[in-house]
Amino acid sequence: MKVTMIGTGYVGLVSGVCFAEIGHDVTCVDIRPEIIDMLKNGESPIFEPGLSDMITRNYKGERISFSTSYDSVKDAEFVFLGVGTPQSDTGKADLSYLQAAAKSTAEALQKDGTVVVIKSTVPVNTHKMIESLMKEHTAHKFHIVNNPEFLKEGAAIDDFMKPDRVVVGYRDEDAKEKMEELYQPLVLQGHPIHCVSNLSAEMIKYASNCMLATKISFMNEIAKICDLSGADVEEVRLGMASDRRIGPHFIYPGPGYGGSCFPKDVNALMFTARELGMEMEVITAVDRVNDRQKTYMFEKMMKHFGNDVKGKSFAFWGAAFKPNTDDIRESPSIYMAEALVEAGATINFYDPEAADNFEEMMTTNPKTEGKVKRFNNKYDALNGTSGLVLMTEWLEFRAPDFTEFSSRLVEKVVFDARNIYSAKKMREFGLDYYAIGKAL
Repeated sequence: MKVTMIGTGYVGLVSGVCFAEIGHDVTCVDIRPEIIDMLKNGESPIFEPGLSDMITRNYKGERISFSTSYDSVKDAEFVFLGVGTPQSDTGKADLSYLQAAAKSTAEALQKDGTVVVIKSTVPVNTHKMIESLMKEHTAHKFHIVNNPEFLKEGAAIDDFMKPDRVVVGYRDEDAKEKMEELYQPLVLQGHPIHCVSNLSAEMIKYASNCMLATKISFMNEIAKICDLSGADVEEVRLGMASDRRIGPHFIYPGPGYGGSCFPKDVNALMFTARELGMEMEVITAVDRVNDRQKTYMFEKMMKHFGNDVKGKSFAFWGAAFKPNTDDIRESPSIYMAEALVEAGATINFYDPEAADNFEEMMTTNPKTEGKVKRFNNKYDALNGTSGLVLMTEWLEFRAPDFTEFSSRLVEKVVFDARNIYSAKKMREFGLDYYAIGKAL
């Protein structure tokens, strides 16, 4: 089946390449020529394990092509709108990129019956606005479908190829049947397709992400109580996870959630609720808890150093908001770096994939300019520092050479924002150790 994917950001590129992998004829469109040139050379503009190899394989196999033109829309059976919907200053989703893509798609239509699929995360009722906008720019009949993505950065390919579920929001039976045929190769092993109204599909995406964000903030609150009471959050977490009604997922304490989805979607749902005359009290609290959590380890650091870190340097291991991605959007590392620099400290950092992005942000951020230095080796980043701050749980950080580790630090202290180390092990190497909610 012929598929045109508008947008080669995280959602659009992963989705387009995976559709090609299962045999569909895909054209990925992006108005940025430099991105298209990268893709034609087999280079991915984002880091996602396995994605570059998949791009190269399908491009050589002529199952996928890349273009700055909307020409492929005229022959496409499906046109996916997978552009970004970033958060505006008010918290409302910015739909300007989506509107531009929809307008260009409408102008390129040359036949009736094309299924136009909103893949982007959008507020409730967006499909009506997009349909109305497109009708202003084409006389051809088309179907509007919502098909929200549920891809985890770092595991996106596996999530697409083995989905927990596929959600299709539709109004026309013909569009529903076409979407079921498109996704058929992915649901042969029983993964369900939930065919619902467009409105429900739009809400499912926001409700899902906000529920996951709620679990994270709740667990971070529990970890704080454990810090105050002496209970161990790891023992508490395991006891909770054994309850099938709760489960083990998203109940790990840490420095708060970040990335491109949770912060944006939490704020967008709160904004939508306010537009409808409702305050979402639980989600508002989730957002507030998460804002505080980003610098919770900074508070522990200040207490350890008697509220004075002026002239000290600290090593960050990790800058990405999670491992297996180069995404630093809303990463807790940003907020921790800003807080430490404001308090008079400097930062050395190492990240195996997000270093370019983090370095650029720290260099262009007036709060941190000239105060954050990049290293290409995790041990070298420790040299002359007054402590390690573990911010991202990359696998290479889990079992370091602790003798080497300890010898590089001027002041022997570790601030573990991801709870990956053993307090006992730290003590064996003469290191002071701080974590989140762990009995130490």
